[in-house]
Amino acid sequence: MSSGGAPEGPGAVKATLASRKAHLTVSRVEPWSVMKFSFVVALVCFIILFVAVAVIYATLSMLGVFDELTSMINALLEGDGGEDELGLNPAAWFSPGRVLGYTGVIGALNVVLITALSTVGAMLYNLVSDLVGGVDVTLSEAE
Repeated sequence: MSSGGAPEGPGAVKATLASRKAHLTVSRVEPWSVMKFSFVVALVCFIILFVAVAVIYATLSMLGVFDELTSMINALLEGDGGEDELGLNPAAWFSPGRVLGYTGVIGALNVVLITALSTVGAMLYNLVSDLVGGVDVTLSEAE
């Protein structure tokens, strides 16, 4: 042992390591990889959206919000004679099949659009990076 209290010899370990840095350039993004990744992310977002809408719908239905909305709309639509002159059915507007069906259609469109736009974005990135050289990234090692 030395006077500083640190061990010496072949088994001694340095207390501090120098931080290493790497300067890299992202010059190409594979469109097929971006398409697969964006599809999975969009699909997960679709599932989250669908479950969230189902939970919110069930909560609002248990609280009687849709029944009150239906009765309020029926009261507004009633004519002088007491019958529905327009032939509208507000109860069907808030049915679970309709609400969750529209959620499914919008979610499916989002999956397709997000996947397609991400893939097109990867192709555009590759074209632009051929012109300007890509994005410079500095990576550093951390403990």
